[in-house]
Amino acid sequence: MKKMEDGRRLSIFVGENHRHKGKPLFEAIVQKALEQGLAGATVIKGVESFGSHHEIHTGKILRLSEDMPLVVEIVDSPEKIDAFLPCLDEMIEEGTVTVSDVKVIRYSK
Repeated sequence: MKKMEDGRRLSIFVGENHRHKGKPLFEAIVQKALEQGLAGATVIKGVESFGSHHEIHTGKILRLSEDMPLVVEIVDSPEKIDAFLPCLDEMIEEGTVTVSDVKVIRYSK
């Protein structure tokens, strides 16, 4: 069965070394999303990036970085994503968050 609905995607761009209360920030975000009942969260590790400090972070062997880029992606209803945003205000000291309206296609048996 296929079902299409409106949704919202939250993309949270942080560094691998970013912390929240001593725990890796990406783990804290995923845990908080689970506690808040969001549909799911995925952490994607980047291979190269630069951000506001204009420093290249790369996984290349000759220039190893200890702070690789991570993206936490969460897709759920607009209402649930909007309700989750204040949680991020308390957790993120440095990073970028994007919010996009999306069409969600769910497949189920």
